[in-house]
Amino acid sequence: MNCALCGSKTSEFSVVHKRAYHHCSHCDAISLHPSYFLSDDKERKRYEIHNNDVTDPGYQNFVSPIVNTITKDYEKSHKGLDFGSGSDPVVTTMLRNQGYTITTYDPFFDPNSKALQSTYDYIACCEVMEHFYNPIKEFKLLHSLLKNKGNLYCKTYLYDESIDFDSWWYKNDPTHVFFYTKKTLNWIKNHFNYNEMIISKKLICFRK
Repeated sequence: MNCALCGSKTSEFSVVHKRAYHHCSHCDAISLHPSYFLSDDKERKRYEIHNNDVTDPGYQNFVSPIVNTITKDYEKSHKGLDFGSGSDPVVTTMLRNQGYTITTYDPFFDPNSKALQSTYDYIACCEVMEHFYNPIKEFKLLHSLLKNKGNLYCKTYLYDESIDFDSWWYKNDPTHVFFYTKKTLNWIKNHFNYNEMIISKKLICFRK
């Protein structure tokens, strides 16, 4: 199997709960074998059971690193996109409550094709990139939607060698199919010629 991000050949990494994961030695990504991907119907049903209530303080706190960074970096007049906004777009709700202009897009819950025909000063991609079946296609799209000097804000849990993958809770969600390390993120930065990448414990920022 070839890596869905960089296209290099992968090797079997682990088999857990009868699901096979592969590792790319070039970009360092770990991916679920495509034969275990959910159908669109099953994937949607899985998302529908997520308890993502926009009024829940815990959920608001979870996405606050992205919201707080956007409000620090941008004015209300700037144009934003919540990519993969989900059934309850909390990032969008919190920003709109502060007067920000932000558009939503989600392939299941808000397949707004017009949103993909514009460009944006910033894009929020909160707990989305681990769901990408075709990450190179998605990151190419995100790059094209971002204005020059714009920021792509991502939130996901990164893998590193200190983590025991077989017992790692984050891989247990059947819709989580692609996992990143710092080396993987650096590959994305270099491949798409982002000017800068900032990684903190709670946030990843690609600056175009």
